[in-house]
Amino acid sequence: MVSAPDLAAVTVRPVATPQEIELFLDVPNRVYAGDPNWVPPLRSSVAKDFAPDNPFFQYGRLQQFVAVESSSNQPVGRIVAAVNDRLIEREGMPVGLFGYFECIEEYSIAQALFQTASDWLRQQGMMRVRGPINLSTHNGCLFLVDGFDTPPMILMPYNPPYYPQFIEQDGWQKVQDAYSYNFPLTTTLPEEFEKAYRIACRSGVRFRPIRVKGDGFEEDARSVYRLTTQMFANNYSATPRSEEEFLEEAKSLQSLIDPDVFPVAEHQGKMVGYWMGLPDYNIPLKHVGGKLDLWGTLKFLWFRRQIDQGRVVLFCSLPEYRRKMVPLALIYLGMQGGIQKGKPYKRAELGHVFESNLASRKLVEAAGGTIHKTYRIYEKALV
Repeated sequence: MVSAPDLAAVTVRPVATPQEIELFLDVPNRVYAGDPNWVPPLRSSVAKDFAPDNPFFQYGRLQQFVAVESSSNQPVGRIVAAVNDRLIEREGMPVGLFGYFECIEEYSIAQALFQTASDWLRQQGMMRVRGPINLSTHNGCLFLVDGFDTPPMILMPYNPPYYPQFIEQDGWQKVQDAYSYNFPLTTTLPEEFEKAYRIACRSGVRFRPIRVKGDGFEEDARSVYRLTTQMFANNYSATPRSEEEFLEEAKSLQSLIDPDVFPVAEHQGKMVGYWMGLPDYNIPLKHVGGKLDLWGTLKFLWFRRQIDQGRVVLFCSLPEYRRKMVPLALIYLGMQGGIQKGKPYKRAELGHVFESNLASRKLVEAAGGTIHKTYRIYEKALV
């Protein structure tokens, strides 16, 4: 446990200088010192979220805050308050966001950070605050509330167990839970999934791996964008991304894709569904210390050979293709791709799935998925 400073000796201040940006980025190193399950995020990726060219600033505004020990100038906590105008327009009420929260195990510092973010949002005219959401749910969201005994998979959140305790102690209320599901790849899928694949093929649906090179990759990425935007428009607290934003993220993941665990479904030349699986690159990222410099890159390439599990980020199908059994067929193909000869995967994790998404949860559980971790989003009125 990190020794806690006296709150009187801690200052929460807005991030305004390059030095304060570095302090903001340094906070997790202190919070997670000695935590064997923590995977340091890439500092460059976090810093990029606050760069002036981030498309978020076309429809939102934010303020970073960092809590610093006055005597040593060491960071002990951080938070970001944000206003996402797309979310406000969608929900029809002035709700602000907090995200990027990290804090040592001292409640008074966490409380000061929550209060500072809330005060800033109140000044922006917000009446409620929701989080943790890092500007939008596309960037990252949720506190882990159950399942602290294993490291997070790629693009999944992780935090100390005291975060949910602190925010609930401060009077925040749960508004939505989400789950990740575990799939041991040693377990055979129920036979109806293979039957569903055959039915879908007889219905004229074509299945293939996603393309990962050249114009084919960009064409598939644009199709995935259009399908994702349509199918997840009503997800909890979701806001639309521009095609440009999506393609930039897709290109950053292009070299990480394993096409065998990323099947897509097409009908009459149009993508109608996909199963987005990724190898768990958190396994090598755990060893690079948040920096992909020369030494970090060499470590990444060395430890990527240890990858033995994968994460299913998303899967979906147009509603009119559910009767053609496309969702079950995609689950079948994604799982078959993971267990084919030469593949290292021993298990998969699918998530996150919001608790209110009953249709997806029912399908995932029918395929043998069991809840592995639980996550939560909170809200509080700004009065």
